[in-house]
Amino acid sequence: MDVLQLRRSERNTTPARVTPLAKLPVFWALDGKRVLVAGGSDAAAWKAELLAACGAEVHVYAEHLSEAFSALIARGSESENGRFIHHTHEWTAAAFDDVTVAVADCENDGAAMLFFDATCKAGVPVNIIDKPGFCQFQFGSIVNRSPVVVAISTDGAAPILAQAIRRRIETLLPPSLKSWAVLAHSIRDKVNAKVSPGAPRRAFWEGFVDRAFGAPPEADTEAEILADAGRTVAKTMPSIGSVTLVGAGPGDAELLTLKAVRALQAADVILFDDLVSDEVLELARREAKRMLVGKRGGRTSCRQEDINATMVALAKAGKRVVRLKCGDPMIFGRAGEEIACLEEAGIPVDVVPGITSASAMAARLGVSLTHRDHAQAVRFVTGHSRFGSLPADMNWHDLAHARTTTIFYMGGRTAGQIRTQLLAAGMNADTPVVVVGAVTRTNETRWSGQLVDLASAVAGMGVDHPILIGVGHVFAQLGSTQKTSAEHPRSINYKVVGECT
Repeated sequence: MDVLQLRRSERNTTPARVTPLAKLPVFWALDGKRVLVAGGSDAAAWKAELLAACGAEVHVYAEHLSEAFSALIARGSESENGRFIHHTHEWTAAAFDDVTVAVADCENDGAAMLFFDATCKAGVPVNIIDKPGFCQFQFGSIVNRSPVVVAISTDGAAPILAQAIRRRIETLLPPSLKSWAVLAHSIRDKVNAKVSPGAPRRAFWEGFVDRAFGAPPEADTEAEILADAGRTVAKTMPSIGSVTLVGAGPGDAELLTLKAVRALQAADVILFDDLVSDEVLELARREAKRMLVGKRGGRTSCRQEDINATMVALAKAGKRVVRLKCGDPMIFGRAGEEIACLEEAGIPVDVVPGITSASAMAARLGVSLTHRDHAQAVRFVTGHSRFGSLPADMNWHDLAHARTTTIFYMGGRTAGQIRTQLLAAGMNADTPVVVVGAVTRTNETRWSGQLVDLASAVAGMGVDHPILIGVGHVFAQLGSTQKTSAEHPRSINYKVVGECT
């Protein structure tokens, strides 16, 4: 079979259009500017602290300050230029002279109207806290990695939603991003002097960005980067790409690691398994090509040799390739074969671990696989060999040990053989067993009972989705139950641009 070929995307010659915006997101330079805050409440204190953090000279007009506001003014601003000046009286029309921005916390609409009219007459943009009808601009929910600043707005409709979005973004942006942004700002002129515009400069900054989501810069990082900038002059793009093996977890996109999401966002091409959920693929970079290279028991599958050859070919073409595997790449994911092939071809390869299905199953069931009252060891065992049956060299006497928890991966079609072998090795017929299909997905199914009933239970559940079989006394607390989700997974909405047959 030939190496998979990517289908080229057709160029869209229609100019891009911006969909309607509720508000224009603007980042305003306030360093050294005079701003006005009217009111001494905690809410006004928060706005004053935010303005001072931007380097503004904050004039506070209030007869009385809250305890938090008084402490803020006593402490002062952490910004080099930002400071507070407290005027112990209410605002006046003269207070708006040379003011860039005005903010107020007003008790009622009448007071808000007076302040709003005064600021409009003075030509000063105004925000009145919690009164959107009197606001010419709004404050967003902020993720601060300054000089990298992310602001989220819901147009005042759902502040709680904005806060939730901010929490999500906070987890995706490492704190070290601040240091890398400062470094980028300090070396930009030096880089521009060394690296010509166009492809060479873009190649340099793409390499810089790849590092910015890793460890913080060290003392010699600037010198190292500038030396690399000199070498970049001689080339327009890297002659060779890279491959990252990424664990997609058991299916639930929220179980992805942050590093996995960043790898998906940086990929040029994604080679994904058949079991990877569409929710996980939705987190990938939109421009990335997606190629299905799935391997499913009992179905036509891609040969491992073809997958290896595809990764090598793409990487040699300078692509950043993500090999996206269900679960963890290093557990029954053939990662060893792929790493060996890539290293032999001289392709840089990295691994991002994922949550393996056994861990997800244990969490879903609320069962500790190594509960000290029942098990001193846990084993992950493949339920089938490359020939579709159980591996011939398995030590069933060890697997039948009463103080061991055993998890069989991909054991749906060999459940009857597993039952027979464990019973023949001396395991009691009433040993607790659990079977979970499509763990963490919307069509997850569960059964728990005794070893003697394993084969019939799996036959009843079906093997059209991935099956995990857990054997051991840690599952005794589950008793005999069966649970089937009535909800079915959403249809896959990605576009396949290459596929094994």
